[in-house]
Amino acid sequence: MTTLLLEHPIFLQHLVPAGHPERPERLKALALALEHERFAPLKREEAPQANEDFVLLAHPESHLRQVMSVIPEEGINSFEADTHASPASLQAALTGIGGAVAAVDAVFTGKGDNAFVAARPPGHHAEKEKAMGFCFFNNAAIAARHAQQVHGAERVAIVDWDVHHGNGTQDIFWDDPSVLFCSTHQMPLYPGTGAKDEEGQHGTIVNAPLSPHTAGDQFREAFKSRILPALENFRPDLIVISAGFDAHHRDPLAQLNWVAEDYDWATGRLLDLAGKYAGNRLVSLLEGGYDLEGLAESAGTHIFRMMRG
Repeated sequence: MTTLLLEHPIFLQHLVPAGHPERPERLKALALALEHERFAPLKREEAPQANEDFVLLAHPESHLRQVMSVIPEEGINSFEADTHASPASLQAALTGIGGAVAAVDAVFTGKGDNAFVAARPPGHHAEKEKAMGFCFFNNAAIAARHAQQVHGAERVAIVDWDVHHGNGTQDIFWDDPSVLFCSTHQMPLYPGTGAKDEEGQHGTIVNAPLSPHTAGDQFREAFKSRILPALENFRPDLIVISAGFDAHHRDPLAQLNWVAEDYDWATGRLLDLAGKYAGNRLVSLLEGGYDLEGLAESAGTHIFRMMRG
């Protein structure tokens, strides 16, 4: 497998208040892990900055203007209690979108079999018209729309294994039969959405909530019983992963007890399906993961599995 890693120094310049969990050190920890010799074959490129029009693939212009209005000239400004912006945050967010779009282009043009985008701020909590949960714009949704509009993908599946439910992605695709959204997440937990009976207007929303303090065996069972059958039935042309690593047992923001091998297992299952239906096309976008050791270990395991196929 050829795996492309998209990264950029601008992601470190999205600054947040001291003590905030979604901090630049997250990417520094991952970068250090990726210095290991086993990642030598990894193809690495700088993520390009997207122009503002790409935001409009998943959000109205009013949302873009609202985000732009919160970006400060200096210091830190806030959308809400946990979602902050600094002077370079808009550029970082647009580069995150650019990375997601470039990853989609890469897997559709044969530049890579799969791709991982190491970006921040994350995206899966961003609803059509609301920035929240550390997120400005929904990178996964924009990637799916780009695949459809530019590369002719008829069916795109987004699989979200962040410990927090991807309410933004669900909001954007609630009434869209061409995008399947599947999520495993802890419940109850922020943002409070993601019940099993939230199925969307066309049955293309598949939630598999997990109880606090459960471990990888419950996750694997939920994946096998709910998410993998939905993907088999949908037969996607592209799989996009909202890859949060905050279900790891070390993470401070939740109470699930996964280990790195659980991410390896899930990655392998999705690679199998991408090979079966999507010409191996799989794009993974970094979402959460707030313990630096847990993030580095889990994301490194995930990327190495993508490289192995």
